[in-house]
Amino acid sequence: MNTAHRSRRLAATLLAATLAGTGLTVAAAPAAHAAASEAVAKLPITSYSALAVDSAHQRVYIADSNMGSYSNPGQIAVYNFQGERITTISTTQHISGLALNADGSTLYVGGREVIWRYDTSTYTSNGLYVSTDTCGRSLAFSGGQVYYTTPYSYYTSQCDTTLTYLDAYAPATNTVARTDWQDFGKLQLEAGPGDRMLMGQPLNSSAANPFLTVYDAGGGSLVRGAARRFADADGTGALNLKDMAFSADGSKVAVPDASAGTRLLNTGDLSDAAEGYRALPAGAVASAVAFGGDGKYIARGASATGSTPDLLVQPADPADATAPLEFAFEGSLDGDRVAPRGLEWAADGSRLFAVTTNAAGNQYWLHIIQPPAVQYDTRFTGGLTHSPAQAAAGEPLAVRGMLEQDGPAPAEPLKVRATRTDASGTHDLGTFTVKDDGTFTVLDEPGLVGEATYKVSYLGDLTHRPADDITTTVSVGKAPTSIALTAPEEGSLKTSVEITGTFTAQGKALPERAVLKVTRTDRLGTGTLSSVTVAADGTFTINDLPRTRGDADYTVSWPGDDLHNASSATATVYVRR
Repeated sequence: MNTAHRSRRLAATLLAATLAGTGLTVAAAPAAHAAASEAVAKLPITSYSALAVDSAHQRVYIADSNMGSYSNPGQIAVYNFQGERITTISTTQHISGLALNADGSTLYVGGREVIWRYDTSTYTSNGLYVSTDTCGRSLAFSGGQVYYTTPYSYYTSQCDTTLTYLDAYAPATNTVARTDWQDFGKLQLEAGPGDRMLMGQPLNSSAANPFLTVYDAGGGSLVRGAARRFADADGTGALNLKDMAFSADGSKVAVPDASAGTRLLNTGDLSDAAEGYRALPAGAVASAVAFGGDGKYIARGASATGSTPDLLVQPADPADATAPLEFAFEGSLDGDRVAPRGLEWAADGSRLFAVTTNAAGNQYWLHIIQPPAVQYDTRFTGGLTHSPAQAAAGEPLAVRGMLEQDGPAPAEPLKVRATRTDASGTHDLGTFTVKDDGTFTVLDEPGLVGEATYKVSYLGDLTHRPADDITTTVSVGKAPTSIALTAPEEGSLKTSVEITGTFTAQGKALPERAVLKVTRTDRLGTGTLSSVTVAADGTFTINDLPRTRGDADYTVSWPGDDLHNASSATATVYVRR
């Protein structure tokens, strides 16, 4: 994996053994040698349907759906929090959704016509036969019950648009019931705090304007709360759902929308939050989302190519401008993108579990990421300086400073962001790299005469806190111009005097070629000659027939403009008869 902050790899050797007992295969994978902040395991699956994290027992469950045929078997790969494979659970039917009960003692597994109930201590199962599902279920445990979807289509090619029912299983009474909620497509479920549950509808030809809705599951039966469809009156802006998640306190809902990016909504009415998250990097399409259980971070997964980040781990508070930790997954050791619904956190926020896939969608990886637990202080020291001492409009200007940071040296250089504020407003100058010694240089070409205030900011990252901004005001003057003349020492009243010259203007290019004023001063007085236009290369030529003998002073001048100083030059020619 190529990351913006770290480069890490995980190599694992798999040792397989078959245990006695029906449908239970164990594959032991010794701990891989990797940096403490991340482990990566190649998953023994060729398709993916669900991810569940048991924080009580430190187990991660990843389901291989294997939906190609009604009779296909399924499997669940089980890992610990260090990335070691503990076991593989094999089933006689395909597997879709996964859900854990409140204390992590039971894993519920969605099958074609059964909900398996696995004891997470022994991995023994007890099947509960339910309505037939040929397309893949979504499961959620909320309010003491297991809610599961039941889509059915005789042809798997029609699964994306088939009618799907929402059903419930009550462990306390060992009964199943249909909730009477249903709609078209592979409806998705997500449980949240306070016995809340989300149901979202993926975009499909039978649902041109899909919905998102919140349920209260606390009373033993579902009570629908807020609901929203997103298309406007013209039919544009419809939800293209890839995942959904509640914030740690349940007040917000984040939705990766493949068309609109990460939507942040208020749980109460599903209205847009007052402040949302910044857009994903250009070229990244939202695919997954998860909030840390401790409320500190949000993970946003995406499908992107090349070095464009596929995963951002950032503060959950959208007002916090701390730069995210970015991961760009590339190649056979890491996958190429985050799989839809492929992100979950440990309950305490200490680990993020990310399932990635290749471009073909037939290989999968599990990444176990530990965000930094400690942030270090940063500060600007020594003020800002600039060179040259006299700034000129349109001329390069360097603003220099120093950023100090506590803690260990970062794996990747820190970057500062700079702006310039002048009479025309505030202008973003971009980011600039901080060198190993803490120094940085902001390069700019101020475009206006007058005062320009430069502000340099360090927004922080997951390892470093932001620094207080630092500013300096620079007086920007006009750019210099110059005129150089080449004239003969002597001339004659009988022949014209030819003077050549060069006009040079620094800073911004002149909008038009300069027109120079030419005067001649001799013993008869001063007169103005015809003006001369400077050629494209800055040269010009003056031809004059003197009017009297003696010294003739030829002065060539330019008056300047809003961004350039005036300039002049004089050449003296002695005129003979």
